[in-house]
Amino acid sequence: MDITSLQSEYRAGTLTPTKLVEQIYCDIEAQGERPVWITLVPKERSLLRAAELEASASSSSLPLFGVPFAVKDNFDVAGLPTTAACPAFAHDAVETATAVQRLLDAGAILIGKTNMDQFATGLVGTRSPYGICSSVFDPEYISGGSSSGSAVAVARGLVSFSLGTDTAGSGRVPAAFNQLVGLKPSRGWISTQGLLPACRTLDCVSIFAETCGDAARVFHVARGFDAADDYSRVPSPGQGATPWSVPGPACAFRFGVPTAESLQWFGDEAARERFDAAVEALVALGGEPIRFDYEPFRKTASLLYSGPWVAERLAALKDFLQEHPDAMEPTVGSIISGASRYSAVEAFDAYYALGALRRETASIWERADFLVLPTAPTQYTIAQVQQAPVELNSNLGYYTNSVNLLDLAAIAIPAGFKANGLPFGVSLIGKTFTDDGLLQVADRLHRSLAITLGGSDRKLIDTPAIVPSSAPHGCILMAVVGAHLTGQPLNWQMTQRKARLVRATHTHGDYRLYAVPNTTPPKPGLVYEPGFGGQGIEVEIWAMPEDTVGSFLNAIPPPLSLGTLRLADGSTVKGFLCEPAGIAGAQEITHLGGWRKYIQGLV
Repeated sequence: MDITSLQSEYRAGTLTPTKLVEQIYCDIEAQGERPVWITLVPKERSLLRAAELEASASSSSLPLFGVPFAVKDNFDVAGLPTTAACPAFAHDAVETATAVQRLLDAGAILIGKTNMDQFATGLVGTRSPYGICSSVFDPEYISGGSSSGSAVAVARGLVSFSLGTDTAGSGRVPAAFNQLVGLKPSRGWISTQGLLPACRTLDCVSIFAETCGDAARVFHVARGFDAADDYSRVPSPGQGATPWSVPGPACAFRFGVPTAESLQWFGDEAARERFDAAVEALVALGGEPIRFDYEPFRKTASLLYSGPWVAERLAALKDFLQEHPDAMEPTVGSIISGASRYSAVEAFDAYYALGALRRETASIWERADFLVLPTAPTQYTIAQVQQAPVELNSNLGYYTNSVNLLDLAAIAIPAGFKANGLPFGVSLIGKTFTDDGLLQVADRLHRSLAITLGGSDRKLIDTPAIVPSSAPHGCILMAVVGAHLTGQPLNWQMTQRKARLVRATHTHGDYRLYAVPNTTPPKPGLVYEPGFGGQGIEVEIWAMPEDTVGSFLNAIPPPLSLGTLRLADGSTVKGFLCEPAGIAGAQEITHLGGWRKYIQGLV
């Protein structure tokens, strides 16, 4: 039930939101409300919502018009109970969480609230009194958690997307186990107002969808600053710039891959094979693998449950735990109540340790644009998890637990199937606010590794790919014409600023080129002359992070300057121009078509 296909049917008149809602509730009735759902929106209420959307002439232009979705039952929705999978905790919400309200305002239709590991404590999906969700591919295997119901609702085709949460990997592990895309955004980009905290300083609202394009569409609607959320934030200009995300041979990317010695599979050799195939696919897409030692990331991951951050869970629930000491699921209760043993001194010691690990892991970002990791090293049966609930849960977080502690962005995507018929997934991990660039690369990788969508037989190839924006996130397209070209003496001023070559092209025909006299190294001057009607001048287009443009501009000597250039295809970019006075007495070299031919003639 991908969003593009759904809305295409709406436009064609072959489907209406009302008909879709009727079908969804029929499917839920046939499958049973449990264990996927904890609370459904009353059918009459959903039908009324659909009818209101159909009756409004302006609603059809909304970005999520008529799109059904679900939310994990730790989000508040006005008029519905919030249980966090603990009946004794249940209370009727008065207000709707900011993220959920933004989706509703965009035309989406909420179907219900989904099952979860109680109080979002777990990666397994087995810690709920409302039943145990299983993978849609094998009922004996876990669905992953804690956002278990949110993932299964999408994988079964009951909704187009869902919201989960992700503190340790709960928005990614269930995606891997149900052949879904799981977006864990940079912390704070989607508001957590109205969300019951697990670890308030680390929590993220996550998105489950069938495609990266759907995840991106929902993300763009849900994200944004929220003054009601103390941890809300948005990127500053240039922060999280992803010049490496542009497709094409000119803009290759470098991706980090753990050394073989630092990878851990817990005996699942089939998972190793699928991961190796994903690495090969990234290379085929133009990437260069950079090997790194995963050990500092593993040490960071161990802090989350084996350190005082678990006390944040107790901080959120201390009053409830005191009043209802026996109301929690046994494993969840032992984890949360056990947090009381940590002291303030231990908390600060752990915070210092995290600071050292952040410094140690930062070196990889000087060499790699993003990392590729297995989303989970293996997948367990429900019976196995019930026999060793803590140990196996810890194993599942081997590649996910460090991400929020290190303040990184992540997106999990399907990466094919293992020999036992279970899906495997990989995750792309990037620096804070690189989400948009990660989504673009992840979409290309997903399409090279997967065939079907979720638990269905519908084809990924039949859904639209993400259309790259004209400029990568956080970047300005910059045209260079002379000494800054690839291989020329000032090209380092581009690469030092992390700019990446996008493509080579020509200007519109109304430009002349001159060799500016008395410049070191030699530089050309590009001058705009309306109506000149030439053949255009060779230029390279580079994607430059916005926050480095100022220092670049400051380094440009007169008579050169930055202005707006018109390209042969009619588009415009920023680039080098020359003041008319600067070409007095200069040699015109327009007939050569570019600076390189002129330089070759000087040799």
